[in-house]
Amino acid sequence: MIPGLMQTTPLLISGVLTYAAQAHGSREIVSRLIDEPLWRYDYAGLARRAAQAAHALHRLGVAPGDRITSLAWNTHRHLELFYAVPGIGAVLHTANPRLSDEQIAYTIDHAGSRVLVFERNFLPLVERIAPQLASVTTFVMLSDETRTDPGEVGAISYERLIASEPEAIDWPSFDENAGAFLCYTSGTTGDPKGVLYSHRAVVLHAMAGGLNSAFGFTAFDVAMPCSSLYHATAWGVPFSAPICGAKLVLPADRMDGASLHELIESEGVTFTGGVPTIWTMYLDWLEKNHAAPGTLKRVVIGGSAVPRAMAETFKRRYGVQVLQIWGMTETCPIGVVATPTPALAALGEKAMDEAIWTRQGRLQFGIELKVETEDGGDAPWDGQTSGALKVRGPWVVRRYFRKDHDATDDGGWFDTGDIATLDANGFMRITDRQKDVIKSGGEWISSIDLENVAVGCPGVKIAAVVGVPHPKWEERPLLVIEPHEGAAVTKAAVLAYLAPRIVKWWTPDDVVFAPVPLTATGKIDKKVLRAAWRGHLGG
Repeated sequence: MIPGLMQTTPLLISGVLTYAAQAHGSREIVSRLIDEPLWRYDYAGLARRAAQAAHALHRLGVAPGDRITSLAWNTHRHLELFYAVPGIGAVLHTANPRLSDEQIAYTIDHAGSRVLVFERNFLPLVERIAPQLASVTTFVMLSDETRTDPGEVGAISYERLIASEPEAIDWPSFDENAGAFLCYTSGTTGDPKGVLYSHRAVVLHAMAGGLNSAFGFTAFDVAMPCSSLYHATAWGVPFSAPICGAKLVLPADRMDGASLHELIESEGVTFTGGVPTIWTMYLDWLEKNHAAPGTLKRVVIGGSAVPRAMAETFKRRYGVQVLQIWGMTETCPIGVVATPTPALAALGEKAMDEAIWTRQGRLQFGIELKVETEDGGDAPWDGQTSGALKVRGPWVVRRYFRKDHDATDDGGWFDTGDIATLDANGFMRITDRQKDVIKSGGEWISSIDLENVAVGCPGVKIAAVVGVPHPKWEERPLLVIEPHEGAAVTKAAVLAYLAPRIVKWWTPDDVVFAPVPLTATGKIDKKVLRAAWRGHLGG
């Protein structure tokens, strides 16, 4: 083997910004803010303000390898930190504000952050947890000077901090394997775990995310990420969109149907994405207001399985293509995306829709997948044989932050905790989480499949299925329904809807109506549900 003779320019996040400012400098970025007017600038403006933020961080004494925590929404100021912080070799820890106070404080302390940058409406939260943040020495509020409230932490204004700094910077060059973002898991099974993304992983992930097999961005797209910037870098959209020259629309924290529709209409949004609960509310708003999503062409939905009824409504009624995505914090997060292929198209539109809507997605370049059976062998790609889903690749976690052992096996495979199948076309289907699968009388029942059918019942907003201990069958499924506001849904109606759509022995032993708890990332919190209904034996 002889070495190649090509240049070894490192893949750095600053390179994405430099390119976007040069190639797509006038392409617009539009941002809502917490309590300020709509903000408009472009990629050239982003580059100038990110440079100012980087100089300001230097002035605060931030050095390569230091951690900076953000508690922020999808706004242009948060986006500037996405480039300024890793651009100088520091690490941006995007804290999840939907975690508990205790967990938020834990992640900031675990990260060892020196600076905490936060939105105005998080001041009460920051004041509550500040005594627990031993390493934080500086608090910065993402606000202009007139709106900045120093509070008990003595916060300084972000706008004042960067105002006098130069608008240009020579971004440093360093090892592309250096840490860039620190993202924590939601901590549903213990303390949140830190996943430290490298520059190389983020850039490769962004390049793959823009491909036609994934998000399919072009310079004519208008992308509005409703996946949170604090959660796995909003699925990489803040990097994929600039690479492709797409316009960016940032909705801040306003994810209600009316607010999203206003931006979709006024800014010509063609692409958006987020967890199913957002789109349940959006579709409900469209129906109640006799509205249509205008220019919207594609909605990417992840976090949990996409209800078939949701995908059908988007396509049949509004002409919007729904793409499922599966991934996790540990995969930056793209793992698979459900995009069509010629092989599926040859089967006809109905069969193609069926394949796409019932599977999480297809193999993407850069990610290897395998399904491991209980005996440790590789399951065939037959779409039927299920087992533990394992992944590896250049944007998959190797080791959690501050852990002394790898999270992968000897072959470099990371166990996702999901149960899945793979088919001959490279499509992966999640059948359950390892801890959520229901075993009844020696047979497996997929809680995900049951939920996907139940949520299609008229009036149902969220459907959740958990296994409840049973003296004879070991476990039986319990269906928890959260109806739409004002909807009259009964147990009899739900069971009648399920009857022709599922095998008889999957029928839930009971249907109860109650609010369905969600995790900090918008997924159904099965742990809370199992604890709440553990003694419920059904009707």
